[in-house]
Amino acid sequence: MRLILVPVADRPECARALETAFDLGRRLGSSISGCHMRPHRHSAVSMASAFADTAWRRKSTKTAPAAAKSLYRLLAEQHGYSMTRRAGPAPGALWAERVGSPDKLMAILGPVADLTIVSRPAKSGSVADMFMTAALTESSRPVLLLPQKNRRKVGRRVCIAWNQSGEAAQAVAAAMPLLQRASAVTIVGCGPEDRAGPKSAQLAAYLAHWGVDAGCVATRGQDVESELIAACSDAGADLLVSGAYSRSRWRERAFGGTTDYLIRKARIPVFMLHG
Repeated sequence: MRLILVPVADRPECARALETAFDLGRRLGSSISGCHMRPHRHSAVSMASAFADTAWRRKSTKTAPAAAKSLYRLLAEQHGYSMTRRAGPAPGALWAERVGSPDKLMAILGPVADLTIVSRPAKSGSVADMFMTAALTESSRPVLLLPQKNRRKVGRRVCIAWNQSGEAAQAVAAAMPLLQRASAVTIVGCGPEDRAGPKSAQLAAYLAHWGVDAGCVATRGQDVESELIAACSDAGADLLVSGAYSRSRWRERAFGGTTDYLIRKARIPVFMLHG
């Protein structure tokens, strides 16, 4: 992973995301791209859906970009990163400011980053929440979702939510740099492995080719969300790797589903890739 993207505002959840990004960046040799995103000044009609949160309008003043950049610069310096304007192989801290809606900006910036890191906002339905959802659904790249509780160290002990799906397999492949550096990896089988797809043992054998020694545990699959989180707790995991929206996205949004549970309620950082 050579480039990690973090949407930045002068907010506590953004500070948490940056702390995690710079820590991971040092371990992975990654550059960190901080980006302050804000609405067009006179585009209420064309982007009304993105600006439904009037608080975002009030806070998107002339001072907001400067405050966000100050936060970014401070944390970069604390983690030994130098600010730079040039992209290159050496790790550095890049800064950008962009104007537009969450969906459009994440569709532009997300695909050209190896990972986007966002912290779950306290308020559902806020613009920060829109950016979190847009990162997952529009970037086509993995997203690391952080809980409200600050966990600077992420990825030392990793659990994989395994349901034999293509989405889960894609998430595992995307997370390989983290899996290779983890001190412990546990594959959590989500219920009976009775579908046409690799079983947990087959995934463990595949990971061994990459130098990852993974153990396997099975759950009953009766209460997937609770059983999955319990397995993470038993393993002492600080990161969960999961595919996202393996059923219809709108069906999961309407009726809950494991993906929405992990996005909204999980108390552990979740590495997700929307297939």
